[in-house]
Amino acid sequence: MTKAEVILAISRKTGLEKEDVKNTLDALFHVIQDAVTNNNRVHFSGFGSFSKKKRAKKIGRNISTNTAIVVEEHYIPFFKHSKFFAAKVKAVDSV
Repeated sequence: MTKAEVILAISRKTGLEKEDVKNTLDALFHVIQDAVTNNNRVHFSGFGSFSKKKRAKKIGRNISTNTAIVVEEHYIPFFKHSKFFAAKVKAVDSV
């Protein structure tokens, strides 16, 4: 599903205008990004949590030149699903 499809689905389900839904989603994404960037975890009960994880410094490889490169310590965004959300997805019939 694309962002536009999500906006349309929420609009139809709630009766809200698409523009209002878009503005709300944009605000939600900005709040989550700001919180995670500032070392806060964002938790939605029954859905999951957004946070960041530290990746240690390591030696990588440039496959074009086959040379070793140093990948410095850095953070990545991380989403941890709730047990309830995982169970709902798992309960759906396989494709």
